[in-house]
Amino acid sequence: MAKHVSLCLLLTTTPFRWLLQNTEDMTERKTSSTNYRNQSFLEEKCSLNELLDLVSKRWFSDVLFCIQEGNNRFKLIKDDLKYISDTILSDRLKLLERYSLITRIDYDEIPPKVEYSLTDKGDELAALLEKMCEFSDTLMAEVLTRRVS
Repeated sequence: MAKHVSLCLLLTTTPFRWLLQNTEDMTERKTSSTNYRNQSFLEEKCSLNELLDLVSKRWFSDVLFCIQEGNNRFKLIKDDLKYISDTILSDRLKLLERYSLITRIDYDEIPPKVEYSLTDKGDELAALLEKMCEFSDTLMAEVLTRRVS
């Protein structure tokens, strides 16, 4: 329950609903689809659903953790996540920045230099996701043990 409260506090301190409604994703979403209506219903029911939708995007948490580990340049992140495409990495960096989870620092140099760092909210989300990873590891180990026996 405490973890859920922490996530909900995070969601109430940042206008996630507005950000999601005003976020341009890589593809336009068909607003008349059942999937869209279901997602909208769930998001209205609890803001946690909005956050879960965000962090469940492929590579989202990996990019966040990469920056947390000190890979603060596009190439360093790309090298660490060798299968991510440039387009997806760029999109995830823009999402992280749009949600104020990272800051982007542009240096006035030639060639251009850009560095990324986590904001306080980015650090907070990374810590919550790390706890979820620990929980997931434990849960999946238990499930696997039950399947084998």
